[in-house]
Amino acid sequence: MKRKKFIRRDWKKYKKLGENRKKKQKWRRPKGKHNKMREKRTGYPKKVCIGYRDKEEKALTRINNLHELTNLKEKKVILAAGIGRKKKIEIIGRCKEMGIGLVNINVKKFMKKINKEKAKKQKTETKIEEKKAEEAKK
Repeated sequence: MKRKKFIRRDWKKYKKLGENRKKKQKWRRPKGKHNKMREKRTGYPKKVCIGYRDKEEKALTRINNLHELTNLKEKKVILAAGIGRKKKIEIIGRCKEMGIGLVNINVKKFMKKINKEKAKKQKTETKIEEKKAEEAKK
């Protein structure tokens, strides 16, 4: 179920309450004497109350290195942000082998980007070698 977004009453009426300003579109409890939203009347936006919270998900394991993957029991993990590119590639490869899913990285997109960069690097290296070979002939 999609999480309900609670927004202040009458936010659409006034620019200062956040017509086009997402930061200003915050929940404020309706306090007026004759406020229909406070009275929970039908046809008016819902008020924040108990029962709207999402189910809490199980805490995921954070991976910092390859060694932590060896004795892992979960099927989904989070990759730490401070890991370098080389280690990240190694960990992603190992996760694929073990059938473990990474929550905070789109593996296909990440590997596609790296493969593009490798191809570009190889292309420039071959051009440099060709130039050196031409210079050596002259």
